Amino acid sequence: MKKILLIGAGRSTSSLVQYLLFNAENENWFITIADQTKDLASEAVGDHKLAKAIAFDVNNTEERERLVDEHDLIISMLPAHMHMSVARDCIKYKKHMATASYVSEEMKALNNEAKTAGIVIMNEIGVDPGIDHLSAMRVIDGIKDKGGDLKAFETFTGGLVAPECDNNPWNYKFTWNPRNVVLAGQGVCKFIQNNKYKYLPYHKLFRRTEIIDIEGYGKFEGYANRDSLQYREIYGLENIPTMFRGTLRKPGFCKAWHYFVKLGLTDDTYVMEDSENMTNREFINSFLPYNQNDSVELKFKHYFNIRQDDIEMYEKFVWLGIFEETKIGLKNATPAQILQHILEQKWTLEEDDKDMIVMWHRFRYVINGEDKEIHSSMVVKGDDQKFTAMAKTVGLPLAISVKMILNGTIATPGVHVPIIKEIYNPILDELENYGINFNEKEVTPTFY
Repeated sequence: MKKILLIGAGRSTSSLVQYLLFNAENENWFITIADQTKDLASEAVGDHKLAKAIAFDVNNTEERERLVDEHDLIISMLPAHMHMSVARDCIKYKKHMATASYVSEEMKALNNEAKTAGIVIMNEIGVDPGIDHLSAMRVIDGIKDKGGDLKAFETFTGGLVAPECDNNPWNYKFTWNPRNVVLAGQGVCKFIQNNKYKYLPYHKLFRRTEIIDIEGYGKFEGYANRDSLQYREIYGLENIPTMFRGTLRKPGFCKAWHYFVKLGLTDDTYVMEDSENMTNREFINSFLPYNQNDSVELKFKHYFNIRQDDIEMYEKFVWLGIFEETKIGLKNATPAQILQHILEQKWTLEEDDKDMIVMWHRFRYVINGEDKEIHSSMVVKGDDQKFTAMAKTVGLPLAISVKMILNGTIATPGVHVPIIKEIYNPILDELENYGINFNEKEVTPTFY
């Protein structure tokens, strides 16, 4: 019997756990679910005869090493910075490991040790990163196999609220870590367009967007992710003229979010004085020019040159309650923490809400002297607040890769990301059984 240790039983693990438990008997698995909160782990296990729940502190080195040694494969759903201690234990005790997180430079450095230990350490096998790799590489390799020459690859992913639950003027609700949403895009974005390197600073990021139309779901807008350039090497496209990765929102979101960036409300580097006694209105006013004769609302409109006929944009901020005398109550808080607190009052999913993951790829290539273009899109909706679209698209590819590692389908030792046919084809094929599939179509090539 193969023993699997899952570290972390948070909300993103529901579909992962469901898959593992459903397949445990046929695959001859026993699953241990470990979490700092045992009640959370117990809830995940239920009364399944081939699983157990335990309380676990990953910082307890002796306990962590003992658990790793007792299992054949460890799934780490810990925060990304906590994977390394688990990975080193896996190498020490020659146990496989899988995680949905981005592969860090530290993790990459363990490649030779993992090979020597004869173990697989699979990374980036969630949704983004994960399904984006799988789906992109299948099309890229297909184009190459036909003799095509890739000229452009663009890819966008967004975690959004399902259209039937979209009932606010921002067309957005938190479907993942709110802090990551507030801090998204900080730094400089790098990409290449028609062989020209492009750099997009944070204060301009949300004003440089691309409109994307997905059949059946309408228009979305995409803004750039941090570093698109590194994916040329990952995807074997070192000489591609255009490479761009981005995030999807509904139209109008980015322009409004730019106002928060311009004011400085997403800054997480300093603490605001007396923040626990501050109101929403005082918070916003702290960043606006001083004028004792103008209201906060009027100063806000003047600062952003919001005219009377742009009422739709202004109503986004009124709806959030930023001008209200609502006490914030956060002690020693940064502007970003206060903004997150305000947004959570309005952007939290309601009990009957469903989330949605949208992914879109654009491939432009030349074959036999002719320009071709393919668009590929995926839309996945959540079932409910437990089996969300995010949980499905993160957990299922991870779970399928675990099965493939344990049955020897994925056998090459080392630190990996899922970019080869032997990995992406069977995972994508099985994901279709769960309604996670791509709509691919050839379109008239576009140039810009």
